[in-house]
Amino acid sequence: MTNTQDRGNSSPDLSEVASRMPEDETLYELADLFRVFGDSTRIKVLCALSASDLCVADIAALLGMNQSAISHQLRVLKQARLVRVTRRGRSSIYGLDDDHVRTIFEQGFRHVRHITPGSEEEESHG
Repeated sequence: MTNTQDRGNSSPDLSEVASRMPEDETLYELADLFRVFGDSTRIKVLCALSASDLCVADIAALLGMNQSAISHQLRVLKQARLVRVTRRGRSSIYGLDDDHVRTIFEQGFRHVRHITPGSEEEESHG
């Protein structure tokens, strides 16, 4: 049985559902955005940047990685408009691009905690 049959409703109006679907290009862009979240190193970088704006050297030290690997991941995150860079003298400081990114990240943590038995709701990021 489908969900609509379980609730005793008639079949959905597929033309109504279709009219609410975004354009394919928008769906492709959304899929690309979620792909960026599919790398654990990028998630670690975003986690660090959700706590504080940081330079490449600080992120590399925090994650125990070399700066070139971090720079590569930051480039991907910047292209996806998830992080921003500001110049302070000769340093480049990275941070989350805006509150939308923080919201996406926090919602992801909430979802993971929701589906993971025994997870702690009081942990940071949510």
